[in-house]
Formats: sequence, C-alpha cells, structure tokens
Amino acid sequence: MTRSTRAEQTYPERPPVIDCPICSLSTILMSTRLPGASLGQLDSIVCTRRLVRRGETLFRAGDTFKSVYAVRVGCFKTIIFRDDREQVTGFHIAGEPLGLDGVYAGRQNCDAVALEDSQVCVIPYDLLENLCYDFKAVQQHVHHMMSGEIVRGAHLMMLLGTMTAEQRVATFLINLSSRMKARGYSAAEFNLRMTREEIGSYLGLKLETVSRMFSKLQRDGVIVMKGRQVKILDSGKLAEL
Repeated sequence: MTRSTRAEQTYPERPPVIDCPICSLSTILMSTRLPGASLGQLDSIVCTRRLVRRGETLFRAGDTFKSVYAVRVGCFKTIIFRDDREQVTGFHIAGEPLGLDGVYAGRQNCDAVALEDSQVCVIPYDLLENLCYDFKAVQQHVHHMMSGEIVRGAHLMMLLGTMTAEQRVATFLINLSSRMKARGYSAAEFNLRMTREEIGSYLGLKLETVSRMFSKLQRDGVIVMKGRQVKILDSGKLAEL
C-alpha cells in the first residue's frame, strides 16, 4: 500500500443515518481481536450505503478503483467477458468484501452484478489505507482479506484443473456452507441465489452437467433440493467426494 498524502489524520464523522453493525468493517474482517479504538474508527469510515437492484451492476471492469464494498444484504456475482461470453469468477454473499482485486491496477478487472436486490456499504479505500497505517491490526486484517482473494483464485484453478464434475459441485456446496456458517446462517440449509447456469460457468461445467450432479447427490442421499433451496443431509459424505 502507498500512504495517502495528508497534513494530519482526518476521518469523517459517522453520519447519523448509518447505524449498521453488520456492514461495519469490523464484521467484514470477522475479527474479535481488534482494539476498541480501531473498531470505532473502522465504523466511522463506512460513509455510504448503496442499493443495487437485481441484475444491476455495482461496478464494471475498467472502472477506476476508489472503494471497497461490503455486502450488507443480498448476493453478487463477479464476471468477466471472453469472446463476448460471460465467465463467472466468484459469488459474494452478505458479510463479505467485494472489489478488492481493483487494488492491483487501480481499476476494477471484472463486473459485479447483483443476483437479487442487494445493499452494500461503501468504504473509501484511501481512508481505509490511512487507517491501516494508524492501526497495525487493521492492516493485518486487510492483508488477510487480500490473501483470501489469492487463495480463492488458486482454489478455482484447482477446481477447474483436477476435479471431476461431481467433486466440483460437492466442493462448491461445502464452500458455500462454510461461508454461510461463518456469517451466522445455517450451514445445512440455504438458498442458492445463483442459477445452475451461473454455477456451471463458475465451475467450468455445462448446465446439463450441473443439473445431473445435483440429481446424483440427491439420489445418493447426500442432499435434498427444492427449487433453489438446498438441504445438506450428509456433510461427511459430501466432503469425501
């Protein structure tokens, strides 16, 4: 990170309309070890909430990188286009950061599209960057988030390169289940906000293959599906696949 030029440290006063613990950066960082002073400063830089309707784009590839976003409500997919075809690169649920990959080049390298009516908290990156210099714990957790993006990309490469279709779908469900649990939701029963076609794009599978794998997992007594609702019956067996 490069330190922003400033005569003295200034953080904007927290607007009275923003009173949202779930969208504070302390929640996004999933930290219980930050000192109270830094938690207060983290909350203070969350300046804006933005509503993004289903199908609308939060940011596009090539946009100037200015802010990190915290998904407060809803779900987003990130996509890139290759030969005019959409390739899904990730899904982001409530409680997760969005837009961190823009740090590298100063521009966003993908589109972020809402899969349902969603709301994000806007965190100006220059203020977050300044805060990182004032609180080492904050810097460490921001680095942790960025490292997570690298790990996520490596995990996707492993999915696409070494796993069978059934293993890809199983791993996708396990990953989503663990993320739901980490954010206080049920790990065993949840709704898929994305379509099977979008899941296939992310996993490098055809729509028909994704549907066939879901059907197989149901026949094997591993999951039950009703529409987009998934109930994991045997998480151990799912992990063994």
